[in-house]
Amino acid sequence: MKGMKGRSGFGVSQFLMGLCLIVLGVFTFLSPRSIFTGVAVVYGVAAVITGICDIVIYIKEERFTGFGPVVSLISGIFSMMTGIALLAYPGIAEWIVALLFPLWFITHCISRLTHTALIRFIAGDFYYYFSLIVNILGLALGFLMLLRPVLTFVAVGYLIAFCLVAFGIECIVIAFSDMGSRW
Repeated sequence: MKGMKGRSGFGVSQFLMGLCLIVLGVFTFLSPRSIFTGVAVVYGVAAVITGICDIVIYIKEERFTGFGPVVSLISGIFSMMTGIALLAYPGIAEWIVALLFPLWFITHCISRLTHTALIRFIAGDFYYYFSLIVNILGLALGFLMLLRPVLTFVAVGYLIAFCLVAFGIECIVIAFSDMGSRW
């Protein structure tokens, strides 16, 4: 087992993205109604940051393996579109949440699922299964929100809070794994 001194690096972007997602998730648990307009700007910034990180992951994996999963690029673009829309029109956040957040969840989870083989190879089985479970749950939640917009309006705060915390934990786990030192 490698100690911290033997590591070649630390997944700073994954760690920062994880912290951001956990803070947003905790805030949403504490104030679930605030998601619609009060913190639309904060969620917009988070979506832009995760979009940039997904695009960076695409570029780095392209360099590391010789090809980058296009899903990461698409996920990054959808995340950035969601963020820009929230930043530009915070008053319509309810509709953006009902339509774009499910798409963001779906594309983000698909993007992360495309990396699971690499995660297993580099970081091991625990990180692989953790990432697999979190992203399958996020994928199911994304499709559920997309198919049932009423559910999105009623329970979106708690559902999104749970996934944001889970995505944040996943990012931090990756940051501390051998995988994090490469991203």
